[in-house]
This record gives sequence, C-alpha cells and structure tokens, in this order.
Amino acid sequence: MLDIKISIDSIEEYLGDKKSFNDYLANKLLRRGIERELEIIREATGRLLKTDSSIEITEARRIVDLRNWVIHGYDKIDDVIIWGIVSKDIPLLKRQIEKLLTR
Repeated sequence: MLDIKISIDSIEEYLGDKKSFNDYLANKLLRRGIERELEIIREATGRLLKTDSSIEITEARRIVDLRNWVIHGYDKIDDVIIWGIVSKDIPLLKRQIEKLLTR
C-alpha cells in the first residue's frame, strides 16, 4: 500500500499546483513520469489484491488493466484518458489508500 501512496504523492509533486491538461500535453517528460507512476500503482494494486482480496479499492480491475494498456499500447496511449485518471481516479484512490494505511 505504501508504494501506491508514494506513487500518488509523486504524481501530485510532478503536477504541482498549477499544472493543467495543456501543461501535461506539452511536457513529454511529465507524461512519461506519470505513466511510470501509474504502472507502479498497478503493480502494487495487483499484489495487494492477491495478498488480501477483501481490500476494497474502487476500480481495482481498471487499475490493473491500465498497466497493460500503458505498457503494450504505448503508441496508442490516449492522453485524455490518462489525464482523466490523474484528475479524477487518483484523488479517490489516494483517500482509499490513506484510509487503509490508518487501519
């Protein structure tokens, strides 16, 4: 779980307070960094669910599937989808992971 939190924190650090979708699109290094953190989140989520399948993580299957899409479909990565994950799904995942870490 800690790996997931660290990757989420890294994504937030990369983006800072003033990053927008246009900033994301314009910065290949930023995009690649976020994609890598999403890969780590996927791996950690998959391992976590194998260890304890009772852990509730919203959209866990989508997180697991995302990694394969990023790794094997790198030439087809849709920046709009990645941005949606970063702006909508990551904050939810962060709250869930923080709650699990305080158990």
